[in-house]
Amino acid sequence: MIKQFPYINNVIDCLDSGVFVIDKNFTVHLWNDYMAIRCQFTSDDIVGSSLFDCFPELPQQWFKRNIKSVFLLKSPSYSAWEQRAYLFKFPHGRSVTGGVEFMYQNCCFTPILGQDNNVEYVCVTVKDVTDIAIATLKLQNTVTELERINSIDGLTQVYNRSHWEKCFRNEVDRVNRYEHPVSLIMFDMDFFKKINDKYGHLCGDEVLRETTRRCTNSLRSVDVLGRYGGEEFCIFLPEVELTGAAYLAEKLRHIISDTPVYYNSLAVSISVSIGFTCSRSTTNNYEQLISEADTALYAAKNNGRAQCISFFDCDV
Repeated sequence: MIKQFPYINNVIDCLDSGVFVIDKNFTVHLWNDYMAIRCQFTSDDIVGSSLFDCFPELPQQWFKRNIKSVFLLKSPSYSAWEQRAYLFKFPHGRSVTGGVEFMYQNCCFTPILGQDNNVEYVCVTVKDVTDIAIATLKLQNTVTELERINSIDGLTQVYNRSHWEKCFRNEVDRVNRYEHPVSLIMFDMDFFKKINDKYGHLCGDEVLRETTRRCTNSLRSVDVLGRYGGEEFCIFLPEVELTGAAYLAEKLRHIISDTPVYYNSLAVSISVSIGFTCSRSTTNNYEQLISEADTALYAAKNNGRAQCISFFDCDV
């Protein structure tokens, strides 16, 4: 027990926070009722004992580092729940719908100076912030979900145009900085209006969904597919040269076109026209690359559709 404050237990036992005091050897000198209620150790049980002997599950390295810094710097240290969710595995008292196993805690480490102005003890306070933490996490999850929804095309569940363009713009910046290649593929469903007119818009929607599924299953995890507008889609391929883009474009054309899309027992034949291009300097412009892929796409459509054409084979 800290002898300088004979009545300190009476004060700290009234606090709505955990309070305990340890020395540099991590021996416990004070332990308030808040701590005792939430674990199996009363003050009489734990005072004079090693904290780590009583709580071997504590993050010892992290805890020792914080305590030693207080002794060394003679200044308080603070750890919020965002950095470490909890120090002690205390129950939080919320209903099971809270979705957390243990109490979230903010911890403060305060030096207690002796007569020689050196740190003799460290007072640790443990504050229950479970309600705040849960509310914050729910808000963060909501924001994340809203960001995801705002970036995704509702029908096909691939990136929408604005988010895809943002990703591609960032990729072109990276290409210019590190002189790595990127290829761009743009494709368009052939005679898509006729599919809508003949089979209905719900069938057209399924054609678009199935097309994106077939594409997604054929791409690498780093390739980025987006719906550019209507029945038009774009894919950028990091670290891929023109020959790789040509190979993938032809592969996608067959994967999309060789098998009909089935809708209400109807076999709907589809095909795509594809244009592609590739970066080739350290001064690439993402709008220019999109324009080149678009030029190649329209050359493919004008030349009879259901084919792949490189921008470098276009007569421009």
